[in-house]
Order: sequence, then C-alpha cells, then structure tokens
Amino acid sequence: MTACAIEPTAENGDDDPTPDAPCAITADGTYAARLARDGDSWFPERWTLDGPEPYAVPLPAHQPEEPGTEVQPMADGRVLIRRLSQRRHAFSLLYPTGPGTGELLLGAVECPDEDTVLRLLPPAPCGQRAYAVAVGRRSTALWLVAGGAFGPEHLAEIPGRCSGGVWLDRRGRMLALDREVGGRTKAIVVDLERGGEVSPLLQIAAGSDDRLLLADPDSGLLLISSDAPSPGKPRLGWGVLGSSLPVRFPESLRLADRALTPFAIQPGQVLQPESCAVGLRIDGPFGSWVGVWRPADRRLHQLAAPDGWLAGSGLWTEDGVLRLPYATEAEPCGVARLAMPPAGGEPRGGGSSEGASDADAAAEVTADALEPEAPEPVVPRPVPLQQAPLARLVTK
Repeated sequence: MTACAIEPTAENGDDDPTPDAPCAITADGTYAARLARDGDSWFPERWTLDGPEPYAVPLPAHQPEEPGTEVQPMADGRVLIRRLSQRRHAFSLLYPTGPGTGELLLGAVECPDEDTVLRLLPPAPCGQRAYAVAVGRRSTALWLVAGGAFGPEHLAEIPGRCSGGVWLDRRGRMLALDREVGGRTKAIVVDLERGGEVSPLLQIAAGSDDRLLLADPDSGLLLISSDAPSPGKPRLGWGVLGSSLPVRFPESLRLADRALTPFAIQPGQVLQPESCAVGLRIDGPFGSWVGVWRPADRRLHQLAAPDGWLAGSGLWTEDGVLRLPYATEAEPCGVARLAMPPAGGEPRGGGSSEGASDADAAAEVTADALEPEAPEPVVPRPVPLQQAPLARLVTK
C-alpha cells in the first residue's frame, strides 16, 4: 500500500463496507457527522451539538457521494471524508464556505490487494487526528489519515486481521483492537507513541474469542464480548481496566433473540466504574430500541427509541443524561434526552427533544430485565496489565 497526493476522481464504493453506526460523534460531543440523503443523492452533513439547540450544515460536493462513504467530524468543525475509487481511498476535509463547501485534499491510501478492506477508526480523543486500518489477508496496516504533516502516514503493520477499535486514554495514545490469529480473536493494545508496539489486553480463556466493545478512560469501565462462559455463544460482560477481578456476565445483559450492542458510557465517574451508565442498542425482530444499564444495578431498562433515531449513535453527559441524535422529515436534526435513574428508579425524559418541556419528556418503558443474577463463571482475570503498557496509565 502507498500514500500519495491526490486529485479529484470519480468514486466507486462497490467494495466499501457500510459503517456500523450512521452517525459519528467527536469524543467531546461538540460535533457529529453523517451521510444524509436527498432523494437518490447522498451528501455529508455536519451537526453542531454544543449549543442551545442542535443544527445541521449540509456539505455537498460537486457530485453526490456513493452510499457507504465514510465521514467523521473533527474537533475544529471540519468533516473528514473517505472516498473509494479503484482500490484507492482518498481523504479530504470538508468545511462550509458561505453557500458552498470547501475541500482540503489530504492524500490517498492505495490498496493493491482486492481483499484488503480499509475503514476509519472511531474519532480520536483529541479530535485533531484521524486514523484508519487496512485489513489484509494476514496483517493489518494502521494509518494516520488526518492530522499528520504530509498526508496519510503509515504507522504500523500488525500481524493478524484486526477489527473493532476502542480508545483507552484521553491522549489518543493507546488503541485497542480485536485481532484474529489462528482462528481465535483476542483484544490487543497498540501503543501509538512506541511505533505501534502491540501488547495483550484480554485473555479470558485460551480458547475463547474476547473482544473489547467499549471503554471509558475516566472510570476504567470496559464492555466486553466473550464466549468464555458459553463456548460458541458470545455473552456481554464488563470488567475494569487494571483490576484483578474477573469479567462479570450479568443475566440482565442476556436477552433471548435480541442483540445488545453498547454504544456510550457515562464519562467523568473517576474510579467509579460500577456507577457508570451505559447506553445500548437493542436489535430484535421488530426493529431497534434503547437500553440503559449500569453495573451496580441488576436490571436493564428498555425504552422506545425516538422516531428517526440514528441507531447506535449517542453520548452521555457527566450528570447522566443520554443524548440520542435523530432525523425525521419534520425535524431533520434533533437530539432526544434520557436521564439515567438512580438505583431502583425509572428513566426520565425518554424521547424528548432538546428544549422540550418536562411534560413532553415522558419515557416509554417497554420492558425491564429483572432476573436475578446467575452465578458468575469462574474465569481468569481479563486484563493482564503486568505484561501490557496500560498499567502505568491506570490510577490504582
């Protein structure tokens, strides 16, 4: 693979995978970006979230974008876009310029092997840099695609096929990836300040697939998927970064015929992982809805999502309010609020848009998982920090 200067070219995104979530949000919650649709045409759209009310700014280019084109907001308000053309991934920064859209060309990454898949990683904590991984047949290339000195920079080549991508610190130094080697997937840590040095992160059982789904640097809370307690059937569990305690797999996070995916953890709860609220996307036979949960509780609150929810997108405030972006024909840019209840209480404000009255903020609770906790599987502790560089970053 090579990096090169770029010129505008036609896009072809036939092999471009669709991002997991339809909306990306900066780590500080200031901006969001998504690929919006107008009839048969797709265009990038930036949302500003830190004002009294959210508002959207369209950023159309000279021609419509291909479905599956990735966009990501930066901390300065510009939007990174990745376009695919003939195995060539071109990167640009978009920004509003009065009635039009400005575009700063950054460069491109070429993937000669047709089996290589390149995708953006979640927004970096600093908001000034952006990263991507190119997953090949036997290895994964890590790229800095925005924020470098001379266009895209190749940072590391990691043996194995990597998926996922979770930031473990506020500096954007420690990146967790899920690496598949020898038919098993284990979470690893990549140290960006040590040339991409790799260390193990999750080692629950020798034959288990252990993936890191989400992490909060303030509290150390980790949300994990593993089939260690039930081989071949992944379970959702939680652990604490730097802790010697085993991963726990609550029965409240085990729903029949439904898939649970965590997408946001409440920040600012320093050294209080059990008090952190977690937002989850729940997918079932009748669509998607919202779950809210915290480790200290033995229940999962299930609530109807706001109409037009950009499913799998959202963020918590430090005081426990979950903000869910949504877009409808009547309200193309909205944010609903949901307050996490105290232990034993009910959520407040579900489905209300920002600026709405308390009377409009009544939550619709569809069900609660109130089963008693099952005995926890006895498994080794999940985070072998004696061998990983994260130990020195964790406050004991």
